[in-house]
Amino acid sequence: METPEFLIADNSEFPDKIFILHTEFPRFLLDVETEEVEWFDAIEEEEGVDLEAEIADLIGKAFDFFDREMEGYE
Repeated sequence: METPEFLIADNSEFPDKIFILHTEFPRFLLDVETEEVEWFDAIEEEEGVDLEAEIADLIGKAFDFFDREMEGYE
């Protein structure tokens, strides 16, 4: 099955929360309001890779996805 890279998620136990789920490696759940991230995969530093920049880029893509999705509801 082909899945999208990002999904919007909610849960009745947290009615005021909206989450973004990143389905590819490294998988994570992002709380849109607090910007807290729960990582599902272990991330290891690789030589020549700026891990902090890679993570910031992924989080930025997640928020860009969220903004595009919300524009569709307006």
